[in-house]
Amino acid sequence: MILVTGGAGYIGSHCVLALLEHGYDVLIFDNLSTGHIETVERLKKYGKVDFQKGDLTNISDINSVFRNYSIDAVIHFAAFSQVAESVKNPQKYYMNNVGGTMNLLSAMLEFGVKKIVFSSTAATYGEPVYIPIDEKHPQNPINPYGQSKLMIEKIMDDYDKAYNLRSVRLRYFNVAGADSQGRVGEWHEPETHLIPNILKSTFSGGQTFKMFGTDYDTKDGTCVRDYINIEDLAKAHILALEYLNNGGETNFFNLGTNEGNTVKEVFASCEKVTNKNIPVDVCPRREGDPASLVADNTKAKHVLQWLPEKSLEYSIDKAFEWEKILNSSILTTNSSK
Repeated sequence: MILVTGGAGYIGSHCVLALLEHGYDVLIFDNLSTGHIETVERLKKYGKVDFQKGDLTNISDINSVFRNYSIDAVIHFAAFSQVAESVKNPQKYYMNNVGGTMNLLSAMLEFGVKKIVFSSTAATYGEPVYIPIDEKHPQNPINPYGQSKLMIEKIMDDYDKAYNLRSVRLRYFNVAGADSQGRVGEWHEPETHLIPNILKSTFSGGQTFKMFGTDYDTKDGTCVRDYINIEDLAKAHILALEYLNNGGETNFFNLGTNEGNTVKEVFASCEKVTNKNIPVDVCPRREGDPASLVADNTKAKHVLQWLPEKSLEYSIDKAFEWEKILNSSILTTNSSK
């Protein structure tokens, strides 16, 4: 059985589906602070899924999971992930992300589980020194969220050396899209990501979106980001798990497309998919926004045999289909955490 922490959330739920499709039994551990019990109930329709509500900052919660289930490996998503919030309240991020992971690793050691796939982030790199960013790029985070993830990576290095607890750290760039069959998708309250917020505007009376900065040194003056499809991302977690199951050593990989799209291109794709004109308010640059963030994914292709397949427009199309499901209130009526 595979333990998936944060499995009721956006990325975790898609990974659970991928695990089920590959024949794994799954135990979801989630405190439902940002995930949804409705998501768990939907996932249970597609395979062997158990659910344990609990919080990693409470070590007895996670110890009880290992005591009551036979866990073969862990895929660890559970974390706070809002950059701006981390700057305002770093203690929340260090106590939850780092402290919670320490409790998880402690339980793994106590119960002899020595394989973990960790949800890391391109935020560990900080301001890019060169583009595209490969795994040799310096890691100098510029916010507590990125710092918390880098701390965990360093802890995992030490645990590998001391305890032979092997890890794969997957450093995501910008994740987009939803399950191609509409089973799960992005569902944050409040939503902060660009693509779902653009799409939500088509259901809410033409909200105007702010485009921050059109004078960057890019092909159209707007920021470039690397958007990776959520199903392609989930596939990488299966490959990382199989890599560890086959004796692979502790390692780390960028997950991106090796290509970038500008903010204007994202807006244009959203308008094409929705067949609507979306009003935009052009604003000055925001402090701390790099002009370009693009992954070099060569290492993941070579070592994991992972290849992203789905386009940005495909991701936006599936995200739009999911927004229709959310907007229909099928999931959100009487929803509770």
